[in-house]
Amino acid sequence: MTENSDLEGLTLLGSKAGPSKRLETFPNHHPERRYVVRLESDEFTCICPATEQPDFATITVEYIPNKKIVESKSFKLYLWSYRNEGVFQEHLTNTILDDLVEVLQPHWCWVRGAFNVRGGIAITVEAEHGTRGDSTLLEGEPPEAASRTETRSSSSANASAASTNN
Repeated sequence: MTENSDLEGLTLLGSKAGPSKRLETFPNHHPERRYVVRLESDEFTCICPATEQPDFATITVEYIPNKKIVESKSFKLYLWSYRNEGVFQEHLTNTILDDLVEVLQPHWCWVRGAFNVRGGIAITVEAEHGTRGDSTLLEGEPPEAASRTETRSSSSANASAASTNN
């Protein structure tokens, strides 16, 4: 169960707070278990650094915690801090990953920024730290992980068959 000591150092939870780059954590009581935490926000906004037009995205984070878990309100305020910041989508996704890895030191972490169409192009950026491990021990994979694996396997099998037939 949650202990009072788990709340030590959490300054944003339960208080009125604005946008902040501060990610707060609390202890993982099950560091020996490899389980996935998923955070998702479809309300993310930032601005294009060149045109200053707004960019809207769904940000998805999955990670296997080690000793720490990110507190969700601090993550919400962290995402909110980008609202008026000019940043390229590729840099943003990698920065979110870097910041989470720095505070969590997770076994594995994956971040996806799925940006809405602007100028006729939708951009999705995925960044990963570490290896997820044996996915058979976990409930799910990042949404495209299974299809990427199948595609690679199919492509490899097709390439092997083609070279055998030649």
